[in-house]
Amino acid sequence: MDDEQIARRIEALRTEHRDLDAAIAALGAGGSTDQLQLARLKKRKLRLRDEIAFLGDELVPDIIA
Repeated sequence: MDDEQIARRIEALRTEHRDLDAAIAALGAGGSTDQLQLARLKKRKLRLRDEIAFLGDELVPDIIA
């Protein structure tokens, strides 16, 4: 993947991450929270964060100090 593709992928992942934030908030605001569903959404959100961080590292060149 080139830098442009990585940047597009990161933006798509960030959008999905924000959507999960909204879904988690909506599920938490509801009276009957499904703890299993909530845990799955939070786990997915963490995986997205890790992938965003990994791809972000790919965009930054290694600097040998």
